[in-house]
Amino acid sequence: MGISRWEPFKDLLSLQDRMNRLFEETLARGSSLDSDRSGQWSPAVDIMETESELLLKAELPGINLEEIDLQIKDQVLTLRGERRFDHETKKEHYYRIERLYGAFSRSFTLPPTIDPNGIKAVLRDGILEVRIPKRGTKPSQTVTVDVS
Repeated sequence: MGISRWEPFKDLLSLQDRMNRLFEETLARGSSLDSDRSGQWSPAVDIMETESELLLKAELPGINLEEIDLQIKDQVLTLRGERRFDHETKKEHYYRIERLYGAFSRSFTLPPTIDPNGIKAVLRDGILEVRIPKRGTKPSQTVTVDVS
């Protein structure tokens, strides 16, 4: 077993995030069907970095591609959308409504090494996967150019 460094502040921040989520979810949940289930919610997001790109994965179950707005402006990636309540089924037919509905917006500051022109996004099985390539961060290369 390897030695791992204990980072107390990382643990505290993780605990604070979990407590914040607990309070937000508890306060957002109503106890009756009469409560309005629309409101502010935000999808869970994972962001990772490889040598060649940033990869963002957002959980967007029940959201259609047309309801997603993805933009980059001034090194900030903004993901907006809306999950709508299915109004075809009347509320009196439900036993419980726990999922949140409504508009959401998430913004992420991107590093200056990204190339905003090569972004690709795919929505599959309720997961939005956004691939943001990096600019040439490798050491300079010698390129032979044909002169005619």
